[in-house]
Amino acid sequence: MAFRQLVHGRSDPTATPVRFHADPETPDPARPLPFEAGGRIAHWLAVLDGKPRASPPPFRLRRLAAAEPVRGHEKRGLERTDDLRGSVGVSGLERSNLHEAILADVPSAAILTIGNELLAGDVENTNGSWLARRLEEAGVEVRLISVLPDEVEEIAPFLRAQADRSDVVLVTGGLGGTPDDITREAVAAAFDVEQTEYEEVAAGLRARFRGDPEYAARWARLPAGSRPLANPLGGAPGFVLENVYVLPGLPSEMEAMYETLEEKLRAGPPIGSWRRSYHTTESRIVGVLGQAVEIHPRVRVGSYPSFGANGPSVEVVLKSNDPDALEAAAAWLTQALEQSLG
Repeated sequence: MAFRQLVHGRSDPTATPVRFHADPETPDPARPLPFEAGGRIAHWLAVLDGKPRASPPPFRLRRLAAAEPVRGHEKRGLERTDDLRGSVGVSGLERSNLHEAILADVPSAAILTIGNELLAGDVENTNGSWLARRLEEAGVEVRLISVLPDEVEEIAPFLRAQADRSDVVLVTGGLGGTPDDITREAVAAAFDVEQTEYEEVAAGLRARFRGDPEYAARWARLPAGSRPLANPLGGAPGFVLENVYVLPGLPSEMEAMYETLEEKLRAGPPIGSWRRSYHTTESRIVGVLGQAVEIHPRVRVGSYPSFGANGPSVEVVLKSNDPDALEAAAAWLTQALEQSLG
């Protein structure tokens, strides 16, 4: 079942429940993995040591069989493995941790924030990070956060591609009534539909904004076939078209509108996280992190270095929508790092 169908079918009591795929392999979490001479861990350790090395082993990703269901927009033509090989924002360490059970279980999201002011650095892009955190809490994995200018020719093809590739797309910004507010036009172009005035929405806006009713009524010219979303704190409505949710750019309005949608977007247990900082460098713990990736395939492993007055440190982060897997990985990694660092 596509995630978009799951979202819109939540009110149907006869809908078939979604069942997650079983984990195809369950390694022993108590057994450290040896370094194999031709393995990926050994390759990257050789890189750090400056030793001659062969090319790393290929990623262990499989193509979906023809009969397997594919999540996402029903028109998508790209296979999941190809999508992920070209994805943005996945580090080299995390890329080897793209276990097929995780891919099958967790719906994906893309976030598009629109505005010339964001690209110029005049306004901080807080919407993207806020939505990413909230979507993880709703059990949805964010695969992409992008910023585009207020240009239909830039937004429309990008949005069309992401709607096909992701289970859900959230867009913020460009819903006002000034010349640079062109998000409604861009979404209509992306889906090849006309804009039309929604009479009931327009009438409500004219009644609310009597000082300049026609200016407010232009907010009701939405892409044909979309569903309007009420703006609890502002005037311009958002809307939903297929698996694309369009929200205001003003953070307070965006957050209030998202609150009305979160339960519809909830896809399963939240993606939980475990974090701990160590006074060390990544090169000293890369072997342990690599073992964690192999031993705990249902957990994503990340490391984020920083350098301050007290010397280098690394924040190690684990993430998973499986609480038991996350707890087991955290316990194993805590012990392994303490033994490694002394």
